[in-house]
Amino acid sequence: MLRRLLRLLPTLLLIPAVAAAEAPKPLLWKVSDGDNAVYLLGSFHLLQPTDYPLAESTDAAFADAERVVFEISPEEANSPALSIGFQQAALREDGKRLEDTLPPALWQRLQAHVVARGGNPAVLQNYDAWAVGLTLSLTEMQRLGLDPSHGLDRHFMQRAATAGKPTGGLETAAQQVALFEEMTPEQQIAALEDALGEAAELRERIAQMHALWRAGDADGLAAATLDELRRDHPQLYARMNRDRNQAWLPVVQAMLDDSDTDDTLLVVGSMHLLGDDGLVELLRARGYRVERL
Repeated sequence: MLRRLLRLLPTLLLIPAVAAAEAPKPLLWKVSDGDNAVYLLGSFHLLQPTDYPLAESTDAAFADAERVVFEISPEEANSPALSIGFQQAALREDGKRLEDTLPPALWQRLQAHVVARGGNPAVLQNYDAWAVGLTLSLTEMQRLGLDPSHGLDRHFMQRAATAGKPTGGLETAAQQVALFEEMTPEQQIAALEDALGEAAELRERIAQMHALWRAGDADGLAAATLDELRRDHPQLYARMNRDRNQAWLPVVQAMLDDSDTDDTLLVVGSMHLLGDDGLVELLRARGYRVERL
């Protein structure tokens, strides 16, 4: 999904990846109820080649799991219909320019950001604010050498296919498109503000998030992402994180409660596992055994 979204608007040059000294410490938990288990693995959707190989515990979880589940299934993630759906959703349909829907100060910041990177702000006018904000974040990640083709989701989709393991998704492609397309104007502005920041601050924040992910620092990553989003943009936080976790919870519980269900590796964005609203604590609160691997 992220790889295709990068094609929506002009992107910037990549910078070389910095070599990593050791395997990332995974954000990995094993949740069990006595007869089967679900491994929860926190993903970073864009990574560097040097983020591989992964830790032995991550490979062991994949080997033990009989199936692998993602936010959306590999079939839908690789379908041209997903790209088409996002492209259609990203285009404005109200006849207004993006500039006319944003606070003047935010439009000025956006213009300055794009011009500083050699882009033309005029090409943004036909796009919704959420699409512009998402593309800004993805572009800055690419400038740091992070690539969606190396993302943890993509990595395990390929491994599952090679190993012949069944796969699935917690959401449909249509639900993911609607997640963005049905944002209120206020939520879209909040998403753009969160993505924009000051130029240096945005790149520094992304680099920090990647470093925290590599270090397996669950508390640090939650503080750098969830806490700020929940404080500054509570409605956006609820839509993008809390509400989706609540919707996924009964699906994950069914994986555990059904004695006929095999062990599962669940690979989702790291933020969905962290904090009081994350799947880890939600499952722990319901009496399942939870251990960090």
